[in-house]
Amino acid sequence: MSGLLLVLLVALIFVVLYQVARSSEMIASIQGEEIFDKKRNKILAYSMLVVYAAFMIGIYCCHLYMMPLMAPEAASDHGQSYDFMFKITIYVTGAIFLLTQFLLFWFAFKYQRTGDKAPFHFVHSTKLELVWTTIPAIAMAVLVAIGLKSWFTMTDMAPKGAMQIEMVGKQFNWISRYPGPDGVLGKRYFTNINDKDNILGLDWKDQKNMDDIIVPNGELRLVKGKPVELIIGSRDVIHDVGLSHFRMKMDAVPGITTRIWFTPIFTTREMQEKTGNPNFVYEVSCDQMCGKGHYSMRAVVIVETQAEHNIWLKKQQSYYAQNHPEVNPPAAEPTPAPKDTTKQITMK
Repeated sequence: MSGLLLVLLVALIFVVLYQVARSSEMIASIQGEEIFDKKRNKILAYSMLVVYAAFMIGIYCCHLYMMPLMAPEAASDHGQSYDFMFKITIYVTGAIFLLTQFLLFWFAFKYQRTGDKAPFHFVHSTKLELVWTTIPAIAMAVLVAIGLKSWFTMTDMAPKGAMQIEMVGKQFNWISRYPGPDGVLGKRYFTNINDKDNILGLDWKDQKNMDDIIVPNGELRLVKGKPVELIIGSRDVIHDVGLSHFRMKMDAVPGITTRIWFTPIFTTREMQEKTGNPNFVYEVSCDQMCGKGHYSMRAVVIVETQAEHNIWLKKQQSYYAQNHPEVNPPAAEPTPAPKDTTKQITMK
């Protein structure tokens, strides 16, 4: 039913336009073609100014509506660089857009055809070609250079002492791995993957794997002010680690290791205060369509202090110990002291 109504609406619009065109022809034949053209051009010229004003008001209203929907302040050092680059791009392209649109509509009004003078026509201008080719090329080169600088910094070697966390995507969740007390992630091989007791394919011959911590739900625990390097991979198809609050993203490609690093600058608690939302959480999303369960591929990011992170680490059990309880048997509970069943003798 709705499809039929849409077809009828389109047909009605065509009928209206046809009748308007016919009426214009009749008016032109009555008033004279030249007089009618002058009146029509004048009406169209002023209507261009009205359209331009409505256009600018619409842009301003969209700006007011969209600003509250924008992401909060960037929560990483690279994110702040990205926001700076984004603002520069918006300012430059926005200024050019406003200028060119103003000239477009103003010229349509100013140079309306009145029949009083013939328009000037020229075929080629070398100076004009150089100006409108060179200036945009330089502006684009500057913007690209700023973007490349941010990209090369993000994908460069992480600083010494940075945290290392491995993020592995699979349909349809993230798996995160943290180094244990030795501070080193052990080797892993895809041929060792076993969903029962080795979801990342860790090599148990590598002693560095014995204390590694695996979080199956992909939760990321980061420390404020401490650089973190994400070592990214995939178990099946292409995924993408999306960290919108930190302005970071990187593809997770099967068989290839990709890396990014950044430094968190606000804890989760601080961002809750900044946004005025006590339920605010950072999150990891998959920014690459990876299958029918793509929408559910999400994990929580917690940014905390070093002391809070150390407490969390102490509570974690290594993945090896979880799957080999015979190696680290649980501590025996203390035997309760026997109750004193002897009767006390009261001296009289």
